[in-house]
Amino acid sequence: MVPEAEFDSYYGRPVIKAPSWAAPDIAGYFFFGGLAGAGSVFAAAAQLTGRPRTATALKVSSLAGVSLSVAALIHDLGRPARFAHMLRVFKPTSPMSMGSWLLSAYGPAAGAAAASAVTRRLPGAGAVATGAAALLGPAVAAYTGVLAADTAVPAWHGAHRELPYLFTASAAAAAAGMALVVGPVRENAPARHAAGLAALADTVVVKAAERRLGVVAETYRRGRAGVLLRTARGLTVAGAAGAAFAGGRRPVAIASGLALLAGSACTRFGVFEAGMASALDPKYTVEPQRARLERRAP
Repeated sequence: MVPEAEFDSYYGRPVIKAPSWAAPDIAGYFFFGGLAGAGSVFAAAAQLTGRPRTATALKVSSLAGVSLSVAALIHDLGRPARFAHMLRVFKPTSPMSMGSWLLSAYGPAAGAAAASAVTRRLPGAGAVATGAAALLGPAVAAYTGVLAADTAVPAWHGAHRELPYLFTASAAAAAAGMALVVGPVRENAPARHAAGLAALADTVVVKAAERRLGVVAETYRRGRAGVLLRTARGLTVAGAAGAAFAGGRRPVAIASGLALLAGSACTRFGVFEAGMASALDPKYTVEPQRARLERRAP
């Protein structure tokens, strides 16, 4: 007696409300946080393998990255006090709550590591801070992907399995690029190898996400998001290829590093734009629901 459920929007209006996030703030927050987190891991590895100049430069860039990331977040929040207010609650099931606490722990560790490396004082405390930043770095690089996927935005939530891995691969590419730019040529062999692995992982994860998203994958291929993500793939692949053949050529290493950094930034902005496009078009909310209903039908 009950008619079958039908999913449709109200007069073609969006089914969900798009996030009120500004692209420069939130996509910048994603990018700089990823660069910082992965950079701390690379810095610790450089220090352990006897690459002091690269380690020091990456510690400084990680401090700059997390500072810019927090500044972008606070700018989007509107008032600095709002960031402090998020620390009133410790909620393990909330990516935003965990991310706030993570940044609060990671930032001082990255700052202490950079200060010790630059001033060459308190090397013991600097080593502890470097290790702490490296331990927290992967979470800093990945958690923004979890944060985006935890929303109702179709292009983000639909890729909840892949988005943290994509952000981590993109962060690794950015950190490798930074190492190529700021480190001496004789110390950049690990960064050149990491660039190739990050570019491969980035490509594989994007393809996996597009296959599983179905019709929502259109938002990753069309419009501004499509342009940004195609540019990101081109820059990342070109940067990785240049890094592989850089050898002892400093100009090639710098150009490759800049390409990797730009590719990582385009990836974050492209994912952001794909999410906004999917939230504004009711098709990308309605069609997946219809597909789920058809799969459940006997």
